[in-house]
Amino acid sequence: MRYNKIRKMDISNGPGVRVSLFVQGCTFNCKGCFNKEAHDFNGGKEFTEDTIEHIIDLCKDENIEGLSILGGEPLHPKNIEGTTQLAKAFKENIPNKSLWIWTGYEFEKDLQGKEILNYADVIVDGQFVENLKNPTLQWRGSENQRVINVKGEK
Repeated sequence: MRYNKIRKMDISNGPGVRVSLFVQGCTFNCKGCFNKEAHDFNGGKEFTEDTIEHIIDLCKDENIEGLSILGGEPLHPKNIEGTTQLAKAFKENIPNKSLWIWTGYEFEKDLQGKEILNYADVIVDGQFVENLKNPTLQWRGSENQRVINVKGEK
């Protein structure tokens, strides 16, 4: 897996001040995507054990409310193993903070039975649809996308 960037203090992607990881690589190529530079699987930087440790250390700061994982597409088959590894390490080290994941995949159709659901607190699902764009929505870009409390869905 590769990643595009890490934001150490992000206030846009989930509640409170968060650490955000933008995973590299996406095949959805949604029209109007806000993060097209993260589509190429060969771009960005290599995601390693050191990257995981760095993200966990950033999340331990008392001012950080949680971790957000976005893309690209963090749950693409090329990325889901690395995303799951990070999510598991995050919850093992900092179980009291929230983990949010954005994905173009649909919760009921594509994610059931995936290990990642053991660690995610919230999943924002569904591809961005430009003609359903609504800038007044919280945590999502288009009206088809949903903010799902994963723990409440089990």
